Amino acid sequence: MIDRLRAWGNSYTRRGRYSPVGIAFHWIMAALVLFQIGWGFWTDWMMPGGDKVAAYQVHSAAGLPVLLLAVGRIGWRILITDPYNDADTQGVQTQIAHVTAMLFYLTFFTLPLSGWMMWSAIAPPGPLYLAGVVPWPQLPFASLDPRIAFVILDLAEDVHTASVILLLLLIPAHVGAALKHHFWDRHDVLRGMLPEIPDWQDDRQGARHTPSPPGPRRESEAG
Repeated sequence: MIDRLRAWGNSYTRRGRYSPVGIAFHWIMAALVLFQIGWGFWTDWMMPGGDKVAAYQVHSAAGLPVLLLAVGRIGWRILITDPYNDADTQGVQTQIAHVTAMLFYLTFFTLPLSGWMMWSAIAPPGPLYLAGVVPWPQLPFASLDPRIAFVILDLAEDVHTASVILLLLLIPAHVGAALKHHFWDRHDVLRGMLPEIPDWQDDRQGARHTPSPPGPRRESEAG
């Protein structure tokens, strides 16, 4: 089963494309991260009260899936090799891209884990639910000395804030690099991360469809 799954995934990567599973991981996580950043800032600006607590519950419910998706995405990347594309031939730029990817993965863990710690450290405002549906346990901080719990809370807040700042730097750099590869360098990087379209126009291979033969010209066209 694993061999068949690996063969299926590698059938895409051999053509310089990411597998459909890899593409789904990328775009679902991108949507969740962008939502979390916007929702997190909006929640922080809210006045204390029941609405703020409810907003934090939504924030936690959407943040926990990021942690599970990050684990799943790493497992998938171990199982299925990444495609070799134009971005892998850029020397220093390629090394910077690899470091950027590792920093993204770092935030995918530090943000939900620090948020989980914050929720569990001091007087949790309510139960945690994965995606708002599946119950999620609290970390065992309730029995700790309050002073120790406050230290954990303070540390978790610092990690959470630093991770958000790092994401705010990484996202525009990542998007800008992808657009540069696609529009300026005419590389195949962005194309490999988009859903495959059978009639896609590939500049390196020419049109994949057969153009219809020209019809008879009208008198106005013939002059």
